[in-house]
Amino acid sequence: MERKRQSLTGEVISTKMDKTVVVKVTRRVKHKVYKKIINTSKKHMAHVSSVEPKDGDIVRITSTSPISKNKRWQVSEIIRESVKIG
Repeated sequence: MERKRQSLTGEVISTKMDKTVVVKVTRRVKHKVYKKIINTSKKHMAHVSSVEPKDGDIVRITSTSPISKNKRWQVSEIIRESVKIG
């Protein structure tokens, strides 16, 4: 029985490593005391195997078994490519 893997959507902020990208995932959360909606973000290192995202791309990452000390995610698809002006 295959279990459903967790997936997140975020923006690629760094592609300087080999076979690894850094993805910034932003969530909207209501503050516990003040009830104001705030944006919280977290950076995840994700493994790249088949697709090659660039900086600024919006990608979907899925959880996987640990690949290295910090990598527990894998890029599954590119949702939207970045638009460079100029």
